[in-house]
Amino acid sequence: MGTLERQTSAARLLCRLEEIPESGAKGIEIGEGADALDLILLRRNGRILGYLNSCPHQWTPLDIFPDKFLDRSGNLLICSTHGARFRADDGFCVWGPCQGARLTPVAIKIEAGAVWLAD
Repeated sequence: MGTLERQTSAARLLCRLEEIPESGAKGIEIGEGADALDLILLRRNGRILGYLNSCPHQWTPLDIFPDKFLDRSGNLLICSTHGARFRADDGFCVWGPCQGARLTPVAIKIEAGAVWLAD
């Protein structure tokens, strides 16, 4: 991570921007205990989107294997537990047991070539 350190303040470093490939996704786990967060970061058309890594059907993580969230098209996130499909651009479930629900968005910011959890 170079000179950037993980922060304990409100704004916490998630990763370097280049760690998320264009049209790709990356899982990030930060914090411990009650403060722990399991996140999905997506890079779409130059934007970074963040969601909690938790399917709204039974609150299980979407991935079984690290950073394997997207279907072959790169447009849908897949819940590995139940097969639900979520649009990458807005987290809306288009197919599966939680159809019509959404992934929980996470506020992030880009600063100094890094992705941060926003205050």
